[in-house]
Amino acid sequence: MNVAITGASGFIGRAVAEHLRSSGHIVRSVSLRGGIEPGALAGVNAVVHLAGEPVAQRWTATARDKIKRSRVEGTRALVAAMREQPPQVLISASAVGYYGSRGDEILTESAPSADDFLGRVAVAWEEEAQAAEPLGVRVARLRIGMVLGPNGGALARMLPPFRLGVGGRLGSGYQWMSWIHVDDLVALIAFLIKESTVRGAFNATSPFPVTNREFTRALAEAVHRPAIFSVPAFALRWMFGEMSEVLLASQRVLPDAAQRAGFVFQHPDIFAVLAQLVRGA
Repeated sequence: MNVAITGASGFIGRAVAEHLRSSGHIVRSVSLRGGIEPGALAGVNAVVHLAGEPVAQRWTATARDKIKRSRVEGTRALVAAMREQPPQVLISASAVGYYGSRGDEILTESAPSADDFLGRVAVAWEEEAQAAEPLGVRVARLRIGMVLGPNGGALARMLPPFRLGVGGRLGSGYQWMSWIHVDDLVALIAFLIKESTVRGAFNATSPFPVTNREFTRALAEAVHRPAIFSVPAFALRWMFGEMSEVLLASQRVLPDAAQRAGFVFQHPDIFAVLAQLVRGA
């Protein structure tokens, strides 16, 4: 199968490309910067759309505009490029930010979206991807949680302070964190490409979300260091501004659609995952 990937140079994109190539697929990288070149999707059977401005930055007016435009306008341009020769399937990234902060509420794909910045961006992002359906393209929208893996992603930013013994919980620590091992995310993408009857929204998260306190304990155990410190919510807001709400948001997301479709997670336990990743880091 010929697969085009946007965002192929990123942490997730590199892992997806490597897995697909090792499985015998032909993979090409497609850039959305400066517009999509004519013929970029010629002969492509599947598109995996992962490109987007990083959310983990201070949300200035300029940054907010880049975050929204890169997702909404980038997806719109990608779908427009499909009109001449539509692929069979589009796997389009979204994020659990779709749901906003919801306390202890269990969130499956049927939960409503949030009326905040990331919620509105995710809704518009998904709507642009869904516009490929009338072209005859099967669309799967991945609401991705925090991705954990070696050589990048969230863990690369967390490990240094924890290894120094100065890591700790964020705010109260009672907020739920929805996470996924990068290998499970890659496998889910491959599964959605292969399974020709599945479409719609899919929460790309472990079946077992954890609180920030539990995550902190698991990472501290993995590096064999104490985690006695905490970062107060007001300090996070001072350091990161509005973006701090991402760190303090409580999202107890379950991958109901993926499991009902028959996908099996190989890395569901946060303690085992962090122990394995730290050993290899």
